[in-house]
Formats: sequence, structure tokens, C-alpha cells
Amino acid sequence: MKNAPKSVSVDAGSGRTHPDWLILAVVCVAQFMVVLDVSVVNVALPSIKASLGFTQTGLQWILNAYTLTFAGFLLLGGRAADIYGRKRIYLVGMVLFTLASLVGGFATSQSMLVIARAVQGLGGAILSPATLTIITTTFTDPRARAKALGAWSAVAGAGGAVGALLGGVLTQLVSWRWILFINVPVGIVAFVAAVIVLTEVRRSTDRSPLDIVGAFSVTGGLTLVVYGLVSASSSGWGSSTTLGSFAVAVVSLAWFVFHEAKVAKSPLMPLGLFKKRSVTSANLVMLCVGGSLFASWYFLSLYFQEVRGYSPMKTGLVFLPQTLAIIVGAQISSRLTTKLGPRRILLVGTLLTAIGLALTSTLGVDSPYLTHVLVPSILITLGAGLSFSPLAFAATSGVKAHEAGLASGLLNTSRQVGGSIGLAGLATVAASSTTSYLHKLPLALQHTVAAVALTHGFMSALRISAVVALLGTVASLSLPTVRRSAVEQSSPVEHATPEIAFGEMG
Repeated sequence: MKNAPKSVSVDAGSGRTHPDWLILAVVCVAQFMVVLDVSVVNVALPSIKASLGFTQTGLQWILNAYTLTFAGFLLLGGRAADIYGRKRIYLVGMVLFTLASLVGGFATSQSMLVIARAVQGLGGAILSPATLTIITTTFTDPRARAKALGAWSAVAGAGGAVGALLGGVLTQLVSWRWILFINVPVGIVAFVAAVIVLTEVRRSTDRSPLDIVGAFSVTGGLTLVVYGLVSASSSGWGSSTTLGSFAVAVVSLAWFVFHEAKVAKSPLMPLGLFKKRSVTSANLVMLCVGGSLFASWYFLSLYFQEVRGYSPMKTGLVFLPQTLAIIVGAQISSRLTTKLGPRRILLVGTLLTAIGLALTSTLGVDSPYLTHVLVPSILITLGAGLSFSPLAFAATSGVKAHEAGLASGLLNTSRQVGGSIGLAGLATVAASSTTSYLHKLPLALQHTVAAVALTHGFMSALRISAVVALLGTVASLSLPTVRRSAVEQSSPVEHATPEIAFGEMG
């Protein structure tokens, strides 16, 4: 925050003046909460599983309920901030997020927690784009805006780094419920500060209706895809539940495409964006990156605690070097992208992630930490950090200025969608692999080798994660070559949301 300019914003309605650094602080607190609430949950998963009786495959809904609603309503949230005003939408998002956190902390059943997480995701989808709108309307000077975005991105990176450790500390010393309760006092303070500090500004005079139908159809379709993948592990791929889910999902997603192309007056996702090769390629790569990373953190968190017997706090510490590696990678790529172009950096980044995942998939029950955990995990997240800035640049390259925010939001949506679908599919693979391993053993031995069987399942999923990341490398080859002069004239950081720039732990 120290680099924020020392100018002030004036509330025309009241005559009050507020330093820009104070406005930036309010924005960063909100973004920190949104990012933190993803990474803070991972370490608490085994404790939540034991407390509420989640199955191994059902556990993923704690994460996916959040990411699916976040992805499905993110673009709608950005549009709402433009039409109805940044302050109003910020406050709505903060209320939803805080109340959902309170309800989730008091959850007494699986469904209660999952629904609360879904509402949290909705709140985050409303809140996060509003913070971007506040920055772009408050900091009009290019240098001041760049500094504000830098602070904003740094806070997002800190949210990912702090989340894993804070989740471990709260879970071990108090209860897993406090990973949600912690949002309540912070949310109340942020709400009151926003009421006092923020002024109301609308960036758009367009009063076209929000594409609510599009948001619900795409979110419903994606949710049914995930549900079908999850049910396949228990009901089988040929069951009526699984096939029915996929069938309805196809109909819902097909209607979404038709609605966006032919019906919506103000489409949530203008399909014309995909005519640009750089946009299509960048989102395809992001789907692969999100699918591989999101699942890897999920499986490693369970592996450390359920197989290795690590405490939640120790697990949080183990994750800390990975998150720091993302920040280092992001800083390096933001400097090299202007010199080497996005495609080269992206090829290196995705390949490093694939190699790290492949090495991690060789873990055994008693593998040494330094060589089998630390080094491969740093490769995974260093590669991810290298990938985000060039992806942000490629996704907004050649896009009209008024569509840059939409293109950036679309890239963030692709990351969330890739993560949700990837986790669902890979969790099914892990569960099936574990079950198959156990069924090959005599009944008397199955209990004694449970840790080995779990490890076998987790590592099977991580091997596929490595393949998914490698597909991202292949997809990177489809990115158009950008001349150095063109790269230097654009700043990917200005178009990237902080989650894209730093990639919080999924």
C-alpha cells in the first residue's frame, strides 16, 4: 500500500474526501478474502471429512461448490458493477460472502456446508470484479493505476500464501469452522469501511438487462458435468444417474451457446471473442493449467494428512514453498514476457508444471520430503507462476479496449472451470484406482494397506494431471507469435485479475 498515490477521491454527494490509499486498502481487503477462502479450505479437508462424514469423492464438493458458482457468475458480476455501480455491487458481494461464511461455519450437515460454499462463490463472483472497477475508476493516471494494480496483485498472492498456513493453524489450534468464521469480522469491517470510503461510480451508460439466463444455464450445465463425473465413481459410468446428468448438462450448455449467439440482448460471453486465435488458445491452455493444478493441491493435501499423518499446521507449512514459488514465477514472467513474447514463456511454464506433476506422481507412503515432495512441488508452482502473465497477455492481445476486462474475466472463468471439471474427473479416477487396488488383495489385508491404496489412487490421478498439463504445453504452440514491439506496447498486468496474475492455491 505504500506505493499508492497520495491523491484523494471526492464524494460529490457529501463533499467528503478520502485518500486513494484508503480506497485501495478497502479493495485489497475484499480481494484478499476471496483469494484466501480458496486456499484456506484445502488443508482443512480431512478435518471437515471426519466432522461431517463426507466420502472421499464427495469431499471435492466443498471446493467445487465455490469454484462453479464463482466461474458461472464472474462475468455477470463484472457487468453488474458497470451497470449498477461499483459501491453498490461491492456491498452486495461482501454481504453475501460474509453471511455465507457465517452459515458455513455453523454447518451441521454436508448439504448445509456445500450450499454455503456455493453462496460464497456467488458473493466472490460479485465482489471480485467490483474491486477491479473501483481501481480503474479511482486511479485514472496510468502510473498510479499500475502501482495500484501491483499492490492489488501482491495482496492476492499473499492471500494464496497465507491461506494454506492460516488454514492449518486455525484447524489445528481451534477448529476447521474458523476457516469460515474468520471472514465474518473482516467482512463486517470491510463493509463499514466501504460505506464510508467508497463513492458511487458507473462506468457504463448502457442499461441493457443482465444476462441472468446465460449465467444460470452455464453454471447449471457445468455443475451437472461435475455431478456426472462424481456419481460415476459410485454408480458407474453407464448408470442412469451418470448418463442423465451428462445428457441434461449437454442440453444446458448447448442452450447457453445458442442463447449467447441468438437470444441475449447483452450476452454474458460474446462468442465473437473466440474468433481471435490468441483468445481461444489462451483459454484452452488455462483450462489445462487449472485442471492440473487444482487437483494436485487437493490430492497432496489429503496425501500429507491421511497417508503421511501430518498435522494440519505441518501441512500448511509444507504448502508454503509452493505458493511462494508461484509469486517468484509470476514476477519473472512479467519481466520476460516483454522480451521473449508470451508463447516461449508459456511453453517453459507449462512444461515445468508437467514435469513437476510427473515427479510428484512417484510418491510412495514413506518417500523423502526433500527430493520427492519439495523439489517437484516447486517445479509445479514455479511453472504455474511463469504461465499466468503470458496467459493474461495472450487472452487480451488484439482485443478492443472496452472488451479487455471481459477477456480477462473469461480467462479467470476458464481457470475455475478447468479446475472444477479436472478435480471431479481426477477424484473419480483416484477413487476407482484405490478401490481396484484393494479388491485385488485378500480381505484380511485390505485394512492394513489402506494408506498404500490411497497413495496408489492419488498418484494415479497425479499422473493424469501431468498429462493434462502437457496438453497445455501442446496447446501453447497454437498461440500466434507476437512481435516484441507489440508486446512492449501492452501490459498484461493491467488486464489481468490478481488471481490470474498470481494464481492462488486452488
